[in-house]
Amino acid sequence: MAVKVTRKDQGEANENIIRRFNRKVLQSGVVPLAKSQMRFSKPMSKRERRQRAIIREIRRAEKTEKIKLGLR
Repeated sequence: MAVKVTRKDQGEANENIIRRFNRKVLQSGVVPLAKSQMRFSKPMSKRERRQRAIIREIRRAEKTEKIKLGLR
């Protein structure tokens, strides 16, 4: 996943080179991959995933109820 950028052309401004490099890096997808590999989290157990899903659904229902009542 190397990013290749050609050399500076005759009379090309430094800002253009930096802009070209940044565009290549964004298009290659290197940054999101590096960010995802920065932190390692232990895999959750099935029980813990279910509990979190239940809590998430309860909170979502409470939030929609508040919106319907005009409290938020």
